[in-house]
Amino acid sequence: MELPYRLHGRDPCFVPPLRGECRWLLDRRRNPFFAYGAAELFTVRRGGRVAGRVAAVHNPRHNETHGRSDGFFGQFACADDPSAARELLDAAAGWLRRRGLRTMLGPVNFTTNDECGVLVDGFGTPPSVMMPYNPAYYPALLESSGLGKAKDLWAWEVGGEEAGERLLRVARWAERRRQLTVRCLDPARFDADLAGVKHVFDRAWRGNWGFTPMTEAEFAAAAGRLRTIMNPKLVLIAEVAGEPVAVAFVLPDLNQALSAARGRLARFGVPVGLVRLSLAARRIDRVRGVLFGVVPELRGHGVEAVLFARAFEAITAGGYRGGIELGWTLEDNQDINRYLEQAGCTRAKTYRIYGRAL
Repeated sequence: MELPYRLHGRDPCFVPPLRGECRWLLDRRRNPFFAYGAAELFTVRRGGRVAGRVAAVHNPRHNETHGRSDGFFGQFACADDPSAARELLDAAAGWLRRRGLRTMLGPVNFTTNDECGVLVDGFGTPPSVMMPYNPAYYPALLESSGLGKAKDLWAWEVGGEEAGERLLRVARWAERRRQLTVRCLDPARFDADLAGVKHVFDRAWRGNWGFTPMTEAEFAAAAGRLRTIMNPKLVLIAEVAGEPVAVAFVLPDLNQALSAARGRLARFGVPVGLVRLSLAARRIDRVRGVLFGVVPELRGHGVEAVLFARAFEAITAGGYRGGIELGWTLEDNQDINRYLEQAGCTRAKTYRIYGRAL
């Protein structure tokens, strides 16, 4: 678990994850993924020292959803050592092959609802909250191990105030025509509102490449972890006749403050990291749009404009003026990518899912 801190700790773009979060993800008793999925962890050593790590991941729900026989790899971290990377990925491939799987995709940690992809374009700035980071040599490591591109994921930067004003005009028209109401998440009915978010999430993303709906336990765990960092005014729910039809889930970019904790909330029982994190969090001025979805029957009817405009208003009202990242989106999701371009967004980063036959 310490390997990424040792390998990348001096990289100014590396945001040290909290060790407690890393432990939770790997804990087979606490992480709900392990109620149905399986993983095997591998390390490779050079001179007695860990030089790389990887997890081989079997996600039966993914294969049931998509009619596939895919295996995954995740938790990948490695020195700039092609032979070490090859040994790791061959070990992961062998474990997946013995389980009867035919393809290996990744990195995915452990599902596509978690962090996934390798940064291949857009180096030079730290990642946004809940997005991965890797140095520029990682793509070459994977490609030298026989992996090729399976799918690219795009992160977007939102345009300026002109785009927001244009969207507001479209939004006002769509709200009148559709009798659409948009409200922010109500902390007093947190669980009920989050159930509405999940309802839209499952319908809006159904059929997308790689998407597998979360189990109730997975969604509850994710909601519980996000509750401490979310701003309810940035979680927007669009409704028609009281039924949720679209959601925009925007998070303050905690990564702007996370480096202050240096990977730990407490040392020797003293909450030094938590204090540092709390102080640094006051300076957060960026956000990331994690989810942005509309149920299929209302797409292309102005609901996207309403949601985008209201989210833009909420972000501005909250004082977040340092930038907005949206994503990720699939490279071949033409509808959403075209819409984002028309709204004045520009592609900022590309993350790649690699694959190889088993």
